[in-house]
Amino acid sequence: MACTQGRTLHSLPCAISMTSRLFLWLSLWFSMYSALVAAYYQVPPTGYASMTHYDLPLNDIAACGCTGASTHFPTAAIAQIAYGSTDQYGPSCGVCFNLTLLNAPLSNPPFFPDTNPSIVVKVTDLCPAISEWCNATVGHPNPFEHLINFDLAYPSPAVPSSFFPQNVSEYGYTDFGVWNISYEIVTCTPNWAGSSTPAAMGSVTNLGDSVCCPGDVTSNNTCPSFSESSNTAPSDYWDIICITFVI
Repeated sequence: MACTQGRTLHSLPCAISMTSRLFLWLSLWFSMYSALVAAYYQVPPTGYASMTHYDLPLNDIAACGCTGASTHFPTAAIAQIAYGSTDQYGPSCGVCFNLTLLNAPLSNPPFFPDTNPSIVVKVTDLCPAISEWCNATVGHPNPFEHLINFDLAYPSPAVPSSFFPQNVSEYGYTDFGVWNISYEIVTCTPNWAGSSTPAAMGSVTNLGDSVCCPGDVTSNNTCPSFSESSNTAPSDYWDIICITFVI
């Protein structure tokens, strides 16, 4: 985009040379990308997180490339910082977590259920940083002060509505939307409901090296980070930078 009289680029006069602006643009892009990659971290074996839910059609192939049959059992996307990649597969693909509901603090008054039900999910998808619940970075947690968010595939026949505690008489609705939860990493076999169904375990076979979803994650078969191994840039960051530095 050509400069117009009086236009500035974040306080830089438009008279600055195109070469200098391009250098600044590239420097910013590389620093943002490097910071994002460096912000990935190893998920502790136990801890606290938030949980939202999203629509995942049955038999859909999500970011990890897990088989479509996995969608017939409890699955979730995980926040980008824990997923370990900006797209495709990451180290959390295929990992199973036991999630326990604690409370729903966004309701008025905050909802503290009498029971704390748990469910074991398999991570099959990325919850991208465009979501406020999944955009945490080290030092900048999400609105519930967590780094990790699990985005449960729900509604789903794999997760009965009775799983979520309710109090319709007081609140007038059944879906509290966002929960505080605790989590624990567990082995998929035998804890995940889909582990006894061979078709639900592993990756689809027709997409080759572009997918990674171990049936059971161990130290020997953890997925690498697609972003790091392929040196690809987060696609949404191109838009952010193009808006910030109009050339």
